[in-house]
Amino acid sequence: MNWGSAAEFFAMGGYGLYVWGSFGVTFAALLIETQLARKRFADTRRLLRRELAADREALNEHASRRP
Repeated sequence: MNWGSAAEFFAMGGYGLYVWGSFGVTFAALLIETQLARKRFADTRRLLRRELAADREALNEHASRRP
């Protein structure tokens, strides 16, 4: 496709609102999904650290009770 100017390119023959709007929505969805994935990952790591600490504490208590 050939456009005579940048304005024509961004207008996309009258469909610019739909084209650029869809790019914007897609970009926003990708950003949101990335942030949510990072949060889930951090939450999972935090939970696993707590469980590991609890397991270690239980093992230490068990070892200290041995005669």
